[in-house]
Amino acid sequence: MAKSSTLLLCLSVFIFIITESSLAQTCSNYQFSSNSLFESCNDLPVLDSFLHYTYDSSSGNLQVAYRHTNLSPGKWVAWAVNPTSTGMVGAQAIVAYPISDGTVRAYTSPISSYQTSLQEGELSFNVSELSATYQNNEMIVFATLGLPLTNGGNINTVWQDGSLSGNSLLPHPTSGSNIRSVSTLNLISGTSASTSGGGAGDSKLKKRNIHGILNAVSWGIMMPIGAIIARYLRVSKSAGPAWFYLHVTCQASAYIIGVAGWATGIKLGSESEGIQFSTHRAIGIALFCLATVQVFAMFLRPKPEHKYRLYWNIYHHTVGYTVIVLAVVNIFKGLDILNPEKQWRNAYTAIIVTLGLVAAVLEGFTWYVVIKRGKAEESSKTSQLGNGGRSQYA
Repeated sequence: MAKSSTLLLCLSVFIFIITESSLAQTCSNYQFSSNSLFESCNDLPVLDSFLHYTYDSSSGNLQVAYRHTNLSPGKWVAWAVNPTSTGMVGAQAIVAYPISDGTVRAYTSPISSYQTSLQEGELSFNVSELSATYQNNEMIVFATLGLPLTNGGNINTVWQDGSLSGNSLLPHPTSGSNIRSVSTLNLISGTSASTSGGGAGDSKLKKRNIHGILNAVSWGIMMPIGAIIARYLRVSKSAGPAWFYLHVTCQASAYIIGVAGWATGIKLGSESEGIQFSTHRAIGIALFCLATVQVFAMFLRPKPEHKYRLYWNIYHHTVGYTVIVLAVVNIFKGLDILNPEKQWRNAYTAIIVTLGLVAAVLEGFTWYVVIKRGKAEESSKTSQLGNGGRSQYA
């Protein structure tokens, strides 16, 4: 009962953990050193970024100041409007980065593919008064954009950061906050919302979360629990065949849920053109293949007394433990990609550590029981032989 309670508690902690987060800064109380004033501002949800702006509907001019704080040296930033979509392709970007002489270069760059190197070029709308400053680890990009009012005043925005190699811009990261830096801005109401709050962005974010939760619960928690059941419950004579049915039920359930999570990941990959997580994907495919072979191998399991049963057991244990190790490694790689709040990583780490400690304690107890049982059986045999010898010579 104690062990079952611990395992249930681990699952509960992981699934129902409550997270809280808050921004360290807000845009409303910020004052520009140039005394520039803007009618509206928004705290962007990721990348320590803020957008200040004023829109003149009569002229169609949008004055913006994009601020990126906590920006270490050797980094570039970009803010863009995408007139045709909610993603990166089609975005009309303003790029800025510090150069070695202490000045900041700011220029425009239309993005036509995921393989862009942010080459300078003209945008699909007019840009004027473009400049940028960098001091105290904060980059501010100023510009005036000619944006006639369309689509009810909604515009799609994208912002990014990445590293520099000299004066060359390196690709931005393709995980964590860097794949969530997309929002819609209503120039009339002044409201801004991440695209993860609705539409296609909402669908993709939900799929990522579903993918992560399904795989973590199945491959990363239920599979190890099933292995613990098989390894340690079978030692108890009172458990009888119950340990086997519990083991099969747990692993079969984990496999079914895991396949659903795996399929969600494959679907996400096909929908994320230009974004590749090669190692995570390769481990996931290997994991699915090994687990599938493991499931079908159950139908070929020899009888306990069969001469090939020993070899089947070696195969079964080797593949099973390999699946568990790969699963845990890949879940942490997935956490690196999703970059959720630290509590999620801490929760999963705590679960794995707890399961490891439970396994270690049960391993010691199992060896104690096996050795004690062996000694008892040996003593019983010796006693029987002794009794038999005395009766022979009586």
